[in-house]
Amino acid sequence: MPDRTLITDAQNTWCPGCGNFSIQFSLKKVLESLAEDGVPPEHVVLVSGIGCHAKIADYLSVNSFYAIHGRAIPVATGIKLANPDLTVICCSGDGDAYAEGLSHLLFAAKRNVDITVIVHNNRVYGLTTGQYTPTSPMGFRGRSTPAGTVEEPFNPLELLLASGAGFVARGYTRKMEMLQGLIREGIGHHGFACIDVLQICASYCNLTGYYDRYVYELSGHNPSVFEEACTKAREWDYNRNAPIGTGIFYRNEKKTFEDQFKRDIQRPEERKAAIRRVLESKI
Repeated sequence: MPDRTLITDAQNTWCPGCGNFSIQFSLKKVLESLAEDGVPPEHVVLVSGIGCHAKIADYLSVNSFYAIHGRAIPVATGIKLANPDLTVICCSGDGDAYAEGLSHLLFAAKRNVDITVIVHNNRVYGLTTGQYTPTSPMGFRGRSTPAGTVEEPFNPLELLLASGAGFVARGYTRKMEMLQGLIREGIGHHGFACIDVLQICASYCNLTGYYDRYVYELSGHNPSVFEEACTKAREWDYNRNAPIGTGIFYRNEKKTFEDQFKRDIQRPEERKAAIRRVLESKI
């Protein structure tokens, strides 16, 4: 690749032990490999939301866009529609993607927008020092729930599968080689791809021991079978001491939103005729 570093000079303010370092390093390695394959960093756009994860846009030397809280995915969608030749990567936190931005995430999956969403899922709002999120464990004690949460966490992989996502995967920040592979596979997938990354938050929700005990790599799993993917996604309900599968749960390529959108734009006369028929039917 060109003589260029992908790490900026910006001061890194993540807490020591934060899983964001692993995600940043993994994404950097993937961007380097993409450059070797003919996709230079200038053709990559990184969109981030609001939260600890979002600082990755300051630390990686690629085109980037800070969106407001929960709105990273619609921004990424707009960029991809404006220039389909770009490689668009969206980094989002679990609060950013699964709370404020949940509807955007599910509709991007439904539409099959050709973007790659990496969810930094540390199961806590870390930037604001410890409020609970939709994936926080039942009973989690934080600033907003000092007596413990009374809500069951939901399963984002199951929601993504139900919404029509064509690529659904889960990684872990202490399994960096696998994480790099998942990100590379997600970017290479033609269509919507989401990688839920179990991320350590050393300050407010340190689940290192729990994850190290239960995380395992999917083996003998066929990611082309939707029913198998659903079964594996339900294996861990985010509360029980149960096996936590990592790897590609589901992969299915189909026409993307951009493919359909481009076709519609390129056939304006047909579109106009269809509009006229609708208007005439109402007269």
